[in-house]
Amino acid sequence: MTAASNRIAYLDGALVDEDQVRLSFRDAGAFRGEGVYDSARTFDGRVMWLRPHLERLWRSLAYLRIEPPIGIDELERVSLEVAAINYERVGADIWVTQRVTAGVPPEFGGTGTPTVIVECFPIPFASRAATFRDGIRALTPTVRRTPPWAVSPHAKTVDLLNLRLAAMEVAAVDPAALALVCDENGNLAEGPGANVFAVSRGVLVTPRVDHVLPGVTRQVVIELAHEIGLEVVERDVPLFDAYTADELFVTSTSYCICPVASLNGARPRAGRIPGPVTERLQDAFSARVGIDVVDQYLRHADAGAAPVAS
Repeated sequence: MTAASNRIAYLDGALVDEDQVRLSFRDAGAFRGEGVYDSARTFDGRVMWLRPHLERLWRSLAYLRIEPPIGIDELERVSLEVAAINYERVGADIWVTQRVTAGVPPEFGGTGTPTVIVECFPIPFASRAATFRDGIRALTPTVRRTPPWAVSPHAKTVDLLNLRLAAMEVAAVDPAALALVCDENGNLAEGPGANVFAVSRGVLVTPRVDHVLPGVTRQVVIELAHEIGLEVVERDVPLFDAYTADELFVTSTSYCICPVASLNGARPRAGRIPGPVTERLQDAFSARVGIDVVDQYLRHADAGAAPVAS
């Protein structure tokens, strides 16, 4: 993993060394959480599904009423350029993240012009590798997902306090566990940066999008499931259904598809990690991106522990 000083970023129209990126403390993204972000990742150096991530970014911007000073086509071009440079410097697959904040508002002496940043970070294969061998331990905290009538979960904003509080509560019990929060009605919702799926009697079940961010990888997995002949149902997932499922797995941009070994101590009924349906989907996903994503993680399995992140 290269140092940040060896990576570059895009800041308001210019490519700069990453450690030269500065955000004003009066930027509304810093003191009001008034900003959005999205992340794609590379697979063997190739950025996948960048456009769907950018389209979601644009929907998030519209929700926050932020008018970006850059067009989506230009931001796509910049993101690919920044990713290509940093992939070569890092020498391993990376996230490529776009951040757009509301800028410094006029009442604080600014112009209100949004700040645009594109940056990259190496995917922590070593620290997560064991989860592909042993599965993720997941816990549900007392923190509930912010209800959609308060703040839409469909906007991917820089205000991550709800999910951060959930993650901190879980980390106090098990630092290596993933927080899977429930919605206001007690149904399974999502984790920080992760959607969740259950397999019951051969049917793939995932929470409705009412209380969750509709992940790009989530949608890819739904499409792959249809292609290999699996039935997919989007509905509420009570904890009872999760505890009695044959398999559980999470999806995210970086994890892709990762099995869950236990939820609040309850182990999926398939009895092996990954379960057979999860394994079929992992194989289909690997075929889609052109590399064996499970093997990519497992090659690092002896290099570190397995803390969970988005």
